[in-house]
Amino acid sequence: MILVTGATGEIGRAVVDSLLAQGIPVRATSRNPSQARLPGGVDVVQADLGDASSVAAAVSGVDGVFLLTGGSEIPSHDKTVATAAASAGVRRIVKLSSGRVGDDTATDPIPRWHRAGERAVQESGVPWIMLRPMGFMSNALMWAGSIRSQGVVFAPYASGRVTVIDPRDIAAVAAVALTSAPTGQVLTLSGPEALSPGEQVDILAETSGQPLRFVEVSPAAAREAIISHGVSPSMADAIMALRATALEDFTSVVHPTVDRLTGRPAGTFRAWAERNRAAFL
Repeated sequence: MILVTGATGEIGRAVVDSLLAQGIPVRATSRNPSQARLPGGVDVVQADLGDASSVAAAVSGVDGVFLLTGGSEIPSHDKTVATAAASAGVRRIVKLSSGRVGDDTATDPIPRWHRAGERAVQESGVPWIMLRPMGFMSNALMWAGSIRSQGVVFAPYASGRVTVIDPRDIAAVAAVALTSAPTGQVLTLSGPEALSPGEQVDILAETSGQPLRFVEVSPAAAREAIISHGVSPSMADAIMALRATALEDFTSVVHPTVDRLTGRPAGTFRAWAERNRAAFL
């Protein structure tokens, strides 16, 4: 059995679906199991990753853990899960980290949190694999509101390019990492091409069949927009620091990891957009 944390989010749910499709039993953590809305057959257990006793109960009897945590609590939550996994005799942990961890010059909060989380997993003694995606195609869903209401996407850093990856490809790699891949390795993940926000908007326009515009906004305006959606100022700063790295060459490198691990090429942003077309109409 595999334990999946963060199972109700975009990536975690894709990992659950990928494992179930292969007939692998899945347990998932949720703070509110009654609202998890996960597929039948998933063993949904109540757990708060900040509560060691509930985490210990969740990891009991599982063979592997897919570790997905977020925000400033990444280091402490990763340590809690890794410590419990070591005590329970878990055979491997696959942690969803960040591609920015591999950039030694990245000292902004999100890669720093993930570095600390990776260290906690490594120091636990449980065999591990780190997944480091460069960026998520599903982040484009944050544009859906302005696309539906105005036909416009407002975003900073127009010249930035990121090799965004389909969550389904992350899940496919995670399934291999959780079941058969050699442990002790770092897997940097990317999609097949580096895209700017404007190029992504052009593809969304073509796949949705509607005229769309991209408007570059200042980083300050983008930060205020994030805060207006209920995100704390400190977390908004962390997100903006991560977005700014799209201007660096590091984020535009294509990595063949998906093909190597799964035997098929990584999916394109166009394919993702076509599959999610309804969200933008």
